[in-house]
Amino acid sequence: MARATIIGSGPNGLAAAVALARAGYDLRVLEAADTIGGGMRTQESTLPGFRHDVCSAVHPAAVASPFFQAFGLGERVDWVHPEISYAHPLDGGRAAIAWRDIDRTAADLGVDAQAWLSRVRPLSSHIEGVVDFTNNQLLRVPRDPVTAARYAIRMLDQGTPLAERAFLTDAAAALMSGVVAHANSPQPTLAGAAAGLLLAALAHAGGWPYPRGGTQRIAEALVADIESHGGTVEAGVHVTDLRTLDWGDPARGDLLLLNTSPRLALTHRDVPSGYARAIEGFRYGAAAAKVDFALDGPIPWTNPLVRQSPTVHLGGTRAEIWASENAVAAGRVSDRPYVLAVQPSVFDDSRAPEGKAVLWAYIHVPNGSDLDPTELITAQVERFAPGFRDLILAHHAVPASSREAINPAEIGGDISGGVFDIRQALRRPVLSPTPWRTPMRGVYLASASTPPGPAVNGMAGWHAARTALRDAGTPATLGDLFG
Repeated sequence: MARATIIGSGPNGLAAAVALARAGYDLRVLEAADTIGGGMRTQESTLPGFRHDVCSAVHPAAVASPFFQAFGLGERVDWVHPEISYAHPLDGGRAAIAWRDIDRTAADLGVDAQAWLSRVRPLSSHIEGVVDFTNNQLLRVPRDPVTAARYAIRMLDQGTPLAERAFLTDAAAALMSGVVAHANSPQPTLAGAAAGLLLAALAHAGGWPYPRGGTQRIAEALVADIESHGGTVEAGVHVTDLRTLDWGDPARGDLLLLNTSPRLALTHRDVPSGYARAIEGFRYGAAAAKVDFALDGPIPWTNPLVRQSPTVHLGGTRAEIWASENAVAAGRVSDRPYVLAVQPSVFDDSRAPEGKAVLWAYIHVPNGSDLDPTELITAQVERFAPGFRDLILAHHAVPASSREAINPAEIGGDISGGVFDIRQALRRPVLSPTPWRTPMRGVYLASASTPPGPAVNGMAGWHAARTALRDAGTPATLGDLFG
């Protein structure tokens, strides 16, 4: 039986492992950390009984992922499906709300109702076409070219200075800017708009759900399937040099998949010089600095609707958000940064003791920054929820400079697997119809540093496994593997 070894147990590593184990490989996954999951881990990082997600927390991309839909993730994990996908508080007690119901969202936006609907509804109502276009290698003909064209037009609308004229009110402008800022890129840019429009469309299609009990539940579901098909997952095995790893013989069909930074491929004894130069030139960018808070009770948001939204974008107006993201691109951090916050305990009482709450929050910072973001985040929450500071029982900060020690794939704290701009969306990490395949026989890349890029969707892992199976002469579809 051919062997397959996968390094890294993030969403893409485990997705590839599921596929290859089901395809009949003698499979093992090696994880550097003491617990499995990569960015899908949940732990008590502050106080006993307070469960915090280590990296990812809310998963619209997971429920829309073709791989996870075939896998049946919706039935394997208990999901919380909030009516509000995300909220964006503004000064004076106001807030813009992205309801799952797009018509309700538009109605709240007043004179900008039609502007929101015209930009988002053609995408949310054809979400399968958007997901197909964004979850695959871009060097291909999309299955739904009309939706792909609509998506591209809206990228121009929101990824260029045209965005300044898209909305008349600060509420609608902030609602869009807050979701686009997830991309951790200068504003406005085409790549940022691409990421934000996908998330905005998902907000009104499947919504922004999250797993009850924490993101670890996704990892556990994947590992259970791997083990049920004879595979193994080993934690605490840190591979830093492929020359020291016994992964088998590619001549007999053995495989090695890297759910890591592509830099690990440089340690292969047969890496060609041209490929090495391409990997060395792959750029890593702005990073995340995160804080987990254990709280004595729910956050006292001034606007009551924000209290019903697990995901909250903090940053004020569009102008403030753009200034914050552009400061990071210039190597600085704004005094009023954009904060991506999640309060999972509003609908999940397993995350904190009775009457208590947790908050997950991060800001964007320059790569490798050692800034402790605690005070900046606290001040931004306090701005829209006076009294928040008095609720803090404990906190745990992770500067960008510390993230690589937690997850070696996060170079300098870059949680996106490398700069995600138009150039590196196409050249990720090389320009190729099959960028998951390396020049080394039997070796494949299966991480967010390959298409389709960042997000917990398992698609890079599936593409890597599918490419490997095709190369081995045993091509398989999702239907073949999952029936």
